[in-house]
Amino acid sequence: MPSLIDEPQHFIMDQDDRKTNKNIGKNFMCRLQCMFSHSSSSERLSLEDTQQWSQSLERLLDSKYGLATFRNFLKSEYSDENIEFWLTCEDYKKIKSSFRMSSRAKKIHEQFIKAESPKEINIDYHTREQIKRNVKTPTMHCFDDAQKIVYGLMERDSYPRFLRSDIHRTLLENLSADATKG
Repeated sequence: MPSLIDEPQHFIMDQDDRKTNKNIGKNFMCRLQCMFSHSSSSERLSLEDTQQWSQSLERLLDSKYGLATFRNFLKSEYSDENIEFWLTCEDYKKIKSSFRMSSRAKKIHEQFIKAESPKEINIDYHTREQIKRNVKTPTMHCFDDAQKIVYGLMERDSYPRFLRSDIHRTLLENLSADATKG
């Protein structure tokens, strides 16, 4: 039985693991670029863009590749409800029709806010109850408090894990290697 002093086995990468991670990173880069294949070459995934993701969650979410990568990371961890809620709220704020706003607010409440909802987000009781009241006469700001809470959770928890993830590290390594090849 290994002691606590022994080096943990999951930190040791042999040659095959490195090749596999390199291939995973290349495959993911290819999938990302295929997702946005209509983009011009100047909008392709770049090392500079990817390095900027580590400056702030805002920078990551402002990048179409960063957002797609972060969403995939969260899905792989089965914790994508926060980013889905945040993005849904961003779209909700663009609604002009009061009928559509009312309909969409109810849908958001059912999907993310209501206790035991399919993608229930982690917010306090007071905020949940406030939104329940807000949804009765919705405005473009009725989810703002919950959105701020969720953004804070992502910033403190999911985002740092993403920056330490294999997918982020491998993307940086592959882009860096590609940049040095010229």
